[in-house]
Amino acid sequence: MEDLVKMARAAKSRLKTNYWENCKKHIDENTLKAQQRGVNEVKFKSVLKDKVKNSVNGEKVDEFYIKVKNLLETEGEVSDAIGRLTDKEYFDSLSYEEKQRYSLDLSTRYLAALNRYRKEKELGLI
Repeated sequence: MEDLVKMARAAKSRLKTNYWENCKKHIDENTLKAQQRGVNEVKFKSVLKDKVKNSVNGEKVDEFYIKVKNLLETEGEVSDAIGRLTDKEYFDSLSYEEKQRYSLDLSTRYLAALNRYRKEKELGLI
């Protein structure tokens, strides 16, 4: 019940401060700029709407994505990205099967972050 009250207060605050009008204005302005650069309008709006949705839902910043983004911006796409992103101390404490599972999970998360990075780069958000 407490969470519901917090969510209702946050929604009321957004309405009082014209949050939604400002979001729409921001999306429209940036979409116009993106169109002038030749970026696909639908993809661009989709990414911006996802960002707004995440901020409204209170989702935290994806630390793994930030690591991947920093790696890609400094080194580019490297062949040992999974090794560079691996937590060595944690990895050494795992059994063989757990190491395999950890590596597969890390690889899946890396590919998702790489796709997100490419999409944001293509749309000019980075």
